[in-house]
Amino acid sequence: MKKAIRNFLSKLPIEALANPAPVVSVLPLEGVIGSSGRFSSAINLANLEEKITAAFEVYNAKAVALTINSPGGSPVQSELIVMRIRELSKEKDIPVYAFAEDVAASGGYMLSLAADEIYAHQASIVGSIGVINAGFGYPGAIEKLGIERRVYTAGESKSLMDPFKPEVEKDVKLMKALLKEVHDFFKAFVKEARGDKLKGVQKTLFSGQVWNGEEATKLGLIDGVGDMRSVMKDKLGDDVKFKRIKEEKGFLKGMLGMHMNKASIADDVIKTLETRSEWGRFGL
Repeated sequence: MKKAIRNFLSKLPIEALANPAPVVSVLPLEGVIGSSGRFSSAINLANLEEKITAAFEVYNAKAVALTINSPGGSPVQSELIVMRIRELSKEKDIPVYAFAEDVAASGGYMLSLAADEIYAHQASIVGSIGVINAGFGYPGAIEKLGIERRVYTAGESKSLMDPFKPEVEKDVKLMKALLKEVHDFFKAFVKEARGDKLKGVQKTLFSGQVWNGEEATKLGLIDGVGDMRSVMKDKLGDDVKFKRIKEEKGFLKGMLGMHMNKASIADDVIKTLETRSEWGRFGL
């Protein structure tokens, strides 16, 4: 192996060895953000840690490009990923650029805030800076079926928003207050990351609305419309190389993962439906 590498290097022109082409590490962030237990192959720090580290260790990397295609999910996991990327960017002195593809909404937009600059396609869906908690209520259904609901708790709020019980005004107020706290965190995070770049009215910016690439640029949510290759070539030159970071799995790891991630057919179906509902909110 070493001999083959030496032979390869010996055939390269001296200029190529002295001045190698700049490299952009491409780190894909694709899917719903959440714990691996809720969504199969979800975006979370545990799943991405090795890939994030690898992106900043690529030889002659002059930038890391995040390609984002996510409808959102856990704000906690989003922040953990952002902070890890920022940490390595500062440590390695390598700038980060984010590129929204089909959608960078809610937690997906939060991921883009790890970058020094954010770009999107003209038709990308960007924004949705808001918080949502959705579910169903079944009290009438179990009553018709003659089912008796039995719940015992220690702590009056332990059964908060139980879907099999009628809504309680106090519980609804508690849930709305919790959502507001998370929303306030999200807004502060965006303001800290974008600063004076934000141009829109805050009530509109943080309403949960989404925009295309051009409108998002006008509002200061992103820095411009453009695709990854064009933008990075403009910044680093036409000879720039792109290194896509892929998850490496050995045979044994792949076999173990196959059994661990598929607990049951029913569980897989539920995960798939949850994931599809997240994408479905944006017509995808």
